[in-house]
Amino acid sequence: MVWCVSISVNLIHLPIKIRHVPFRKIPIGLHSTSLASHRRKSSRIQRLYGQRLPSGLVATAEGVNGDDRNRSTVVDTDCSVYGIKTALYQALDGMNRGIFGTTMAKKAEIEVFVERLESRNPFPNPTDDLTKVDGCWKLIYSTISILGHKRTKLGLRDLISLGDFLQTIDVSQGKAINEIQFNVRGFKLLSGKLTIAASFAVSSKNRVDIKFQNSNISPVQLMELFKKNYDLLLSIFNPDGWLDITYVDESLRIGKDDKGNIFILERFK
Repeated sequence: MVWCVSISVNLIHLPIKIRHVPFRKIPIGLHSTSLASHRRKSSRIQRLYGQRLPSGLVATAEGVNGDDRNRSTVVDTDCSVYGIKTALYQALDGMNRGIFGTTMAKKAEIEVFVERLESRNPFPNPTDDLTKVDGCWKLIYSTISILGHKRTKLGLRDLISLGDFLQTIDVSQGKAINEIQFNVRGFKLLSGKLTIAASFAVSSKNRVDIKFQNSNISPVQLMELFKKNYDLLLSIFNPDGWLDITYVDESLRIGKDDKGNIFILERFK
């Protein structure tokens, strides 16, 4: 009887810590407050690929805990091409193609996904059949950036905003047309575009040499706005040099140029 009482006393004085672990239905890396954003990302990728997100994938720009916006963490268990693409699109969400800069951590994260896709390139010798790149593409990420005084001079802080960056490749003619769209505030949302035409020629199994041909800004009102800084604008988007096609499939293309830039484009219909 005394033994039982002694045990009871010990149990009463034994410190007990209870940790409550809530059941979570949302993926790791997403707080409930960001669930709506996650659903928007998911629906966009579902539209692109026509299927549901891989359940094993955990990769977000917020980090594993979802509460550190400056943290860049890549955690994924789906190493398929589809899984890597999904994680890449999540990382690119809200970045405005990187044109106005991004953190070094974010760049490093994106480069991880780029390297993983390149290692799974279904067409490692793309110039053997350039029909794979024929047609229209939309830029979704580039390491080219417009920062500081360049952005101010071009009016891209307050007056002018950027629209889509499109590239149309005509393999039969050996030409590429780059189109950068602009919207101008204060002119009833005047819309226009910078068009840069270039020729290309195959130089290796995955490389093409590119030569600038001509450029134009339309309409005339937009040309007037850029006239003083037209050379600056062309220097930013100058296509002269070479480009390696490091990954291409039916929906996505990745390229790297002689200036060290990375370009990620999705097929545009």
